[in-house]
Amino acid sequence: MPRRLSFHIKLILAAALAALADLLFFQAEGRLGAALGIFALAWVAGALVAHPALRRDSRARIAAGLALGFGLLLVEAFTLVGWLLFCAALGVAVLSPRAGRRDDAWRWFQRLAFQGLAAIIAPVADGLTLRKARRRSAPRRLAATLGLVAVPILGGLVFFTLFAFANPVISQALARLRIPPPDFGRGVFWLVVLVPVWAVLRPRFLRRPLALRERSRRPTPGVSTASTILSLAVFNLLFAGQNGLDLAFLWSGAPLPEGVTLAEYAHRGAYPLIVTALLAGLFVLVALRPGSETAERPLVRWLVIAWIAQNLFLVASTMLRTLDYVEAYSLTRLRIAALAWMVLVAAGLVLICWRMLKNRDAAWLINANVLCAGLVLTLASLVDEGALAAAWNVRHAREVGGRGAALDLCYLDGLGGSALVSLVELEQAPIDPAFRDRVAHVRAQTLEQLRADQAQWRGWTWRDQRRLDRAERLLAAHPTPPPLPGPRGECDGRLVPPALTAPPAD
Repeated sequence: MPRRLSFHIKLILAAALAALADLLFFQAEGRLGAALGIFALAWVAGALVAHPALRRDSRARIAAGLALGFGLLLVEAFTLVGWLLFCAALGVAVLSPRAGRRDDAWRWFQRLAFQGLAAIIAPVADGLTLRKARRRSAPRRLAATLGLVAVPILGGLVFFTLFAFANPVISQALARLRIPPPDFGRGVFWLVVLVPVWAVLRPRFLRRPLALRERSRRPTPGVSTASTILSLAVFNLLFAGQNGLDLAFLWSGAPLPEGVTLAEYAHRGAYPLIVTALLAGLFVLVALRPGSETAERPLVRWLVIAWIAQNLFLVASTMLRTLDYVEAYSLTRLRIAALAWMVLVAAGLVLICWRMLKNRDAAWLINANVLCAGLVLTLASLVDEGALAAAWNVRHAREVGGRGAALDLCYLDGLGGSALVSLVELEQAPIDPAFRDRVAHVRAQTLEQLRADQAQWRGWTWRDQRRLDRAERLLAAHPTPPPLPGPRGECDGRLVPPALTAPPAD
């Protein structure tokens, strides 16, 4: 494709995508829904049209396929994680034809960051380049253009003026014609959309990203073989003490000392122990680089294996602490995210140990960790954590005979549509009538809000439509009494008692 034609095609595609964004998002009210997924799919299609090389490169095709998959996930339901994964996949797709075959994730991070920063000035730079090119050929092109359009334009204006005088329909139409004032807000919106769109259609490629340091046999300053062995021995003893306490109290169920509850024991240790595991991994990375003299000592390797194994047990105990805390209180989105983070920490520790044992380089370790993180984040964008939390809390609530805490209706109300099906199931369960009335009120508000969101085509999502259909089927199959009339609390559905009237004054 000629370069000039390719540039003009990209201009047309950028304008078309900005117009689509204007239709989908400008002055839209309410939440983001499937409209963002539709725009994402159109964006990928525009990139495929603008970059023929993308269709010929195997890695670019895989990245574009992932971008399409994440775009479909955004049609299913909008998540910030899904949107960020889509942007990363699309960026890799448009940059792949110019990248090396064996580049690591660190180089790709630099390229994507450079592309994002360069996107801010890219339209200005391309505009200046285009202006210089036009200035060189402007006189010749201007003469040819004037020779082509002078007679049609002048003649057309003369005849149109005569027809306007002769035909009152045309003259009245011209009299009613009003040129709308410039819309500054829409102009800013188009500019905001065009910057990332143009960055994908005309990407800036970082030719020489910084490489990772190669292996070195030089010892780390301040870390000798003797100090490493001593440190690992001390760390193993300390971790053995902590893991022994967890075995005694968490895993075996032995009674805790007086004044310490299981919930307190579980909650206080969860996050500090994850920091401990991260520091352990950092120590192994710094003090035991592959190829170093320290890492090749058999005693050091065995001490590291024992320490990593203890760290994995520590992470498992931390997960058990979190699960015990959830059982004593409730499940939330944040606690689900914490459990996923603990799984990633455990995977990272295994990879660090494997790297040392197999003498892998830093690029391998980064690539493996990025792959694990990508899989976990993709799973997080597929699963509705709010619906999981709502279902678990309802199933284990004290009000339905479970072992969990009293149900927090305010939290379920804050989950919105994610909690709708669980609220319907709770309302139809054998529970106290007064509590059922509160649940019915919260469910009715959630159902009404979800119907309103789904009625707006920009905010419609496939996930919420399935959720709404299921809730309506459950309500039709097992009708329940409507909530009692009267003022309610903000989120928990409690009836507000009428204010006591003061007795009349004597």
